[in-house]
Amino acid sequence: MQALGFIETIGLVAATEAADSALKAASVSLLGKKSVGSGYFTVIITGDVAAVKSAVDAGVESAKAIGQVIAAQVIASPHTGLERAIMEEPLIPSRTILVNPEEPKPAPAAPKAAPAPKGAPKRKSPGV
Repeated sequence: MQALGFIETIGLVAATEAADSALKAASVSLLGKKSVGSGYFTVIITGDVAAVKSAVDAGVESAKAIGQVIAAQVIASPHTGLERAIMEEPLIPSRTILVNPEEPKPAPAAPKAAPAPKGAPKRKSPGV
């Protein structure tokens, strides 16, 4: 597998600028972009190690000129399954609540005691 390069920015415009500059600076390919929420975008490029390093540096400088760069990283020799793991959508979206159907459900709460009839003396708590 070839090297992977990541440029994380705040805002799509800065991410697009980073990708454009990175692709023009070296012989690399755009693997994709990921939106991780709250306006954060990560551009992912691939190619030989030297080209990816050069492209990431160019993309970072270009994106800093118009926006905010959060992080940049080059992985020279990624594990073979890393690309697939990065590009696939998460198996469990962050807003999903899992419920185990085999897990017993909690018992319902005990019913509240009926209010005392009007005119009945009020009871004091023990120790008061």
